[in-house]
Amino acid sequence: QCFNIIGNGVVVNLDAFFSELDHNQVNREPGWEKRIMISAEAHLVFGVHAQVDGRQEASLSSTNKIGTTNRGIGPTYSSKCFRNGIRVADLMGDFEEFTERYMRLVEHYKKQFPTIDVDTTAELARFKEHRAKLMELNLVGDTVSRLHELRKQGRSVLVEGANGAFLDIDFGTYPYVTSSNATVGGACTGLGIPPTAITQVYGVVKAYQTRVGTGPFPTELKNEDGDRLQTIGQEVGVTTGRKRRCGWLDLFLLRRSAQINGYTAIALTKLDILDSFKEIKVAVGYRLDGEPLKAPPAQAAAWDRVEVEYKVFPGWELTTTGVRKWEDLPPKCREYVLFIESFIEVPIKWIGVGADRESLIVRQ
Repeated sequence: QCFNIIGNGVVVNLDAFFSELDHNQVNREPGWEKRIMISAEAHLVFGVHAQVDGRQEASLSSTNKIGTTNRGIGPTYSSKCFRNGIRVADLMGDFEEFTERYMRLVEHYKKQFPTIDVDTTAELARFKEHRAKLMELNLVGDTVSRLHELRKQGRSVLVEGANGAFLDIDFGTYPYVTSSNATVGGACTGLGIPPTAITQVYGVVKAYQTRVGTGPFPTELKNEDGDRLQTIGQEVGVTTGRKRRCGWLDLFLLRRSAQINGYTAIALTKLDILDSFKEIKVAVGYRLDGEPLKAPPAQAAAWDRVEVEYKVFPGWELTTTGVRKWEDLPPKCREYVLFIESFIEVPIKWIGVGADRESLIVRQ
């Protein structure tokens, strides 16, 4: 009976949205349309945004590429901030006015990128169909009030984000970041819920580090160990299918993330991927030009000069996939987990030791 909300902070690709909803009908999920609401204040992704995304990325040198997914996310958020973006509410209003705004948006980008080639007639026809279907199913509404009602009823609210903390537009490894706030503050601005409503913040952390695309990665392993982590962990980007870069867990960054997000507990995932390693390292500090750092570099160029300080652990070299109790983990494995916990000063409540949902250790 979960009620699903797509908040105002999301940029919505309606083509993808309705493609996903088709799966609900194929899977015969009864009454799904009564359990979903899109914020009228969410911004829309158009074909021109995706084309701009690709052209902007192509214009950058190989060393400066952001590693965008080319789905138009960044340009849509740019339109939002430039204040010529188009929201779901605009689509649900007068369609002629929507069409005028859409054409102005396309022309705005064509002045910057003359090679843009968007079939505006076909896209407008699709959006007219989307509009009719949204109205028929009554999927658009005031999500702020709906959330407020649910909270007054005593319902629990679980907020899910899509990116890691250091892809946050403000606190991430700028400019190699996403275009919105992926830290806990994004839950408030992206849904319209007050900070006082957030009672628990769970950090989901792999037992090693990964990154897809370009950007700083001080603990990256460009060797056999990195390849093993990628292969055993099946580390492939969900959206793009690109292989993820892999390295040792960076506790210096994780502690910073805990400071920003105020984690009340940590879920440590994929611990079993480290089962076969003879030696395991974690980053415990950074030095820049020989001087210790208290915080990650703010300048993009400085990341290339970062030296990492490591703590080294002996590997446990035993399988953990069948373990379901904390005390049954190998002693060296428990030592590794306890060090992470003490370093970031946040309790690790859940430990993932396999791909199945049941492959979980819950610490009391």
